Amino acid sequence: MVRYRNPLLLKQADPFIHKHTDGYYYFIASAPEFDRINLRRAKTIDGLREARVTTVWRKHEHGALSSLIWAPELHYIRGKWYIYFAAAPTEESHPEHKTFQHRMFVIESSSENPLDGTWEEKGQIQTGWESFSLDATVFEHQNTLYYVWAQKDPGILGNSNLYIAQMDNPWTLKTKQVMLTKPDLEWEMRKIPVNEGPAVLKRNGKIFITYSASATDENYAMGLLKADENSPLLEASSWEKKKEPVFQTSDQNEKFGPGHNSFTVAEDGCTDLLVYHVRHQKTGGGEALNDGGRHACIQPFSWNEQGDPVFGEPVRNEASTSTV
Repeated sequence: MVRYRNPLLLKQADPFIHKHTDGYYYFIASAPEFDRINLRRAKTIDGLREARVTTVWRKHEHGALSSLIWAPELHYIRGKWYIYFAAAPTEESHPEHKTFQHRMFVIESSSENPLDGTWEEKGQIQTGWESFSLDATVFEHQNTLYYVWAQKDPGILGNSNLYIAQMDNPWTLKTKQVMLTKPDLEWEMRKIPVNEGPAVLKRNGKIFITYSASATDENYAMGLLKADENSPLLEASSWEKKKEPVFQTSDQNEKFGPGHNSFTVAEDGCTDLLVYHVRHQKTGGGEALNDGGRHACIQPFSWNEQGDPVFGEPVRNEASTSTV
């Protein structure tokens, strides 16, 4: 019996857990100060609470990588470690910028243990145009590497849409970006029209992409895209978008605005786990991005007869989540 206490870690927004072949769980998230990238690892999920925290990269003093380091993800691709993240220039560097000016970047390590290794900056991920972009994830399917991310199209209402492209290598796109979804449903447009935070899950002959939408307060919620694993993934028509959110605020359980999730598996090797951040109270109209109130949580989820994930609702902090 494995038990998980929530929250897993306080003030760790955009949590991502990678279970590696070495038996360790690796945890990465947005640092509360948004100025560095931290890693920790443990043999068990609960062990992440007390694990050594190592800063593997810090923001620059000036330039494109000098502010608001957001949503890092750790991936092991073809024998090397990669961390994908978003960064912005400081307002002092670009005083004409009145809104977020994030771009996406990647760093690489050849070390066996990414906490002890050195990291090389591979530069900005160049997409079809220069605009606000963030929340990149990668996945490999049928020997092809894909990149999925959020970006603003100046010609479309909203802060960001989701895109997919094939990669030539882990830091270079090979194909033109294809839009998978834009915020066009009521629940995706509460306060701010947003589709962001994609996470990929492959099961039951399908590829699923969860994503988050609306303002990052109690309105934040998760949506779902799915495609047949043998369909052409770079064609938007291959993807079906669920009309209703699949994971959202639970007033009863006092969990508000769950989202920006990732997936891992329990210590038993077969129980699927949803990793996400969530608030323990409503923001009351405050600045949702800067209040430090997004905490990493984890819980199992199930599957329905159609082979689609069923996430349920965020569990109460007082509850322990169990798997066999």
